[in-house]
Amino acid sequence: MIHYDDDIKKRMKRLEGQVRGVLNMMEEDKQCKEVVAQISAIRSAADKAIAYIVAKNLEQCILEEKEAGNDTSKVVAEAIELLIKSK
Repeated sequence: MIHYDDDIKKRMKRLEGQVRGVLNMMEEDKQCKEVVAQISAIRSAADKAIAYIVAKNLEQCILEEKEAGNDTSKVVAEAIELLIKSK
């Protein structure tokens, strides 16, 4: 099981703040271009968070598989599949 460190929690809190900011922009009737730009930034931040979580999990799983004397190719394939599905 993965331990979610403070870095990823900070990233998620930042994302939460960005979403609240977009909602405020909508309440203030900001221009579409501005709102879409902020939503694009949110999507980019979410993609980075996903990649970070998958990478940390992959690192841990590889270490566990190596310690058990198992092949690590399956966990690598699963990580790749997670990244593909997240797009």
